[in-house]
Amino acid sequence: MKKTGAWLVKYALEQIGVHYTFGIPGVHNTEIYDELNKSELITPMLVTHEGCGAFMADAMSRVSGSIGTLVIVPAAGATHAASGIGEAFLDGIPMLVISGGVRSDSEFTYQLHEMDQHAMMAPITKATFKIGAQGEVLETIYKAYELAISGEPGPVFLEIPVNLQLYTGEIESVLSYEDYVKRHKTKQEPDASSDKLDQAVELLLQAKSPGLFLGWGAVDVSEATMRIAELLAAPVSTTLQGLSSFPANHPLHTGMSFGPAAVPAATNAFLECDCMLAIGTRFGEIGTGSFGVSVPENLIHIDINPEAINANYPAKIAITGDSKDIAPLLLQKLEAKITEQNINVCARMKSVSANIAKDKLAYTKEWHQHDTKGRVNPSKFFDALRVKLPDDGFVVVDDGNHTFLTAELMPIHTPRSMISPTDFNCMGYAVPATIAAKLANPDKDVVSIVGDGAFLMTCMEIITASEHRLGAIFTVFNDGELSQIAQAQNVPYNRKTCTVLGNTRFQGVAQATGAEYVRIENDSDINECIDKAWEHSKKGCPVILDVNVDYSKQTRFTKGIVGTNLKRLPLNTKIRMVSRALVRKVTG
Repeated sequence: MKKTGAWLVKYALEQIGVHYTFGIPGVHNTEIYDELNKSELITPMLVTHEGCGAFMADAMSRVSGSIGTLVIVPAAGATHAASGIGEAFLDGIPMLVISGGVRSDSEFTYQLHEMDQHAMMAPITKATFKIGAQGEVLETIYKAYELAISGEPGPVFLEIPVNLQLYTGEIESVLSYEDYVKRHKTKQEPDASSDKLDQAVELLLQAKSPGLFLGWGAVDVSEATMRIAELLAAPVSTTLQGLSSFPANHPLHTGMSFGPAAVPAATNAFLECDCMLAIGTRFGEIGTGSFGVSVPENLIHIDINPEAINANYPAKIAITGDSKDIAPLLLQKLEAKITEQNINVCARMKSVSANIAKDKLAYTKEWHQHDTKGRVNPSKFFDALRVKLPDDGFVVVDDGNHTFLTAELMPIHTPRSMISPTDFNCMGYAVPATIAAKLANPDKDVVSIVGDGAFLMTCMEIITASEHRLGAIFTVFNDGELSQIAQAQNVPYNRKTCTVLGNTRFQGVAQATGAEYVRIENDSDINECIDKAWEHSKKGCPVILDVNVDYSKQTRFTKGIVGTNLKRLPLNTKIRMVSRALVRKVTG
C-alpha cells in the first residue's frame, strides 16, 4: 500500500481527535495543508504570526478535550512559534508541533530554511522526531501524541521533510490510533501505596491547622479536593495557574498563594498551618510569591512529576502520580477514618470560613475606598464583570500587572475557566489564546484581561476572530506603561526606563481588525460599557474593551515580592539601593 506523507499526517491527526490546527502555509508544508483542507474533521486555521498560533494551540489544550496542534514551516516558523511552545513546556500543557522540513533526498545543501531545528527545540519540548520515511508517519505521530499527554504533559516537535509529504511511499497498513494503543500502551500505576496514603491521612487528622495548596495539576479533581477541605475544615489556596482548581465561591477558598505576597484571607488563614496537602504544584516562584512562603514540616506533596517533589521544599510524604488517580483514593481513606473516629469539624469549619469571609470583605472595601482620581477602579470593574460573566465563562489573562489584579480581585468558579501564561510568563498570550478558547467553546462567553503592552504584541490577531465571527471580548487595561515593571523601577530608581508606551489609539486597531470598540473612561461607565460589549459579542463580533485603568494601588503580590526580595539582599547592596532611591526622591 502506498500513501503520501501528507495524507498520513491528516489521517493521524483525525485519529487522535484534533479539530483545529494553527499555522501559516509555506513551500515546506503546502501538501499537508492541502490534505487538511479535504478533512471533514479538522479545520486548518490561518494565523497572522506563528507565535500567536502557538498560544492558540496552548489554549486549545487547556480549555478543550482536543490537543492543540501547530502546522508550521521550518526555521522561521519554528523560531516565531518558540515562545508559545516554551510557555506550554514550562506550564505543562500538551501540544503537537508539526513542521515541514527541507528535502531529505536532495544532493544540495544550503536549502531554504535549512537548520537544525531539533537542537533549537530540544530545551523547550519533551522530545523531537524527524520522520525518515512515509512508513514512519503514523506510529511517530501517535507516539508523539502519547508522549505529549502522558506524565507531566508538554509539547512534542515533529519534522516531516517536504519530499515525504509530496511522494507516495510504502506502508504496511493504515494503522488506527486505537490499534496503536492496543499494541503499545501500558497503564502507569501511581506511586500511591496504601502505606503512604495512610500516613498522609494520619498527618492531616493530627494537624491542628491543616491547609491545601493546589496547582494546575489539581484542576480536574476539584470535587475531591472540595470534600477533603470540608472534612478537615482546611483553608485552600492555589497557584496562579491553578486559580480555577478550586471554586472561589467556596467558603474555604482563600486566594492565590499563602505568604506575604497573598491576599489577607490567604495570608491569615495559613499563618498557623502545621500540615499542608499540596496537589499538582511545583512550588514555583510565582505561586510562592518569590519563594517567600513558610511551608510546614509536615508537607504532603502529590505531583505527577517526581522532579517537582522536594525541589524547593522538602516533603514529609511524597506521592508521585496523577491527581485524578490519587486524590479520590486519599479522599476515600480520609472519609473512612473520619467516620471511624467520629471527628466533628463543624465548629472549626464555621470559624475558618467566617475569618476568610471577613478578610475578603475587608480587602474588597479597601480597594473600593481607593481614590482612582477619575480612572477605573480595578476592583469595581471585576465586581461588575463577575456578576455579568456566567460561571462557565472563560477568563484569559496575559502577563503583567493586570495578571495579579485578576488573581486577587476576579473570583473564578469553574475548573479550567481561567488560563494564563505562568512559568514562561510570556507577554502577548491573551489575544490569541482568547480566540482559541472561543473557537473551542463557541457557545460560552470568553473575556480576556490584557495590559496595553501585552496587547500591542499580538493585537492584530483579532483579525482572525473577525474572519471567523468569534465574539470574544478583549479587555485592555490601558495606562500607557508596562506597569508591572514600571512600578518595580519606580521604588529603587525613581525612573521609568523603557517602560512608558507610545500613545496608541486602540479604536484604530479595532477598525483595522474588524472589531467593535468600547471605551470605559471611569467607574460610572463600567456597567453600561460591559453591557454594550456583551451585545456586540453576542452578534459574533469581537470587541476591544478599552479600560482607562488606575494602577496606582499596588497588588498584595507586588508589595509582597518586593519585601521578600529586599530582605534577601546583602546589607551593603540594600544600603546602596535605599540610599540611591532616597537621593533620587529628593533631587528628582
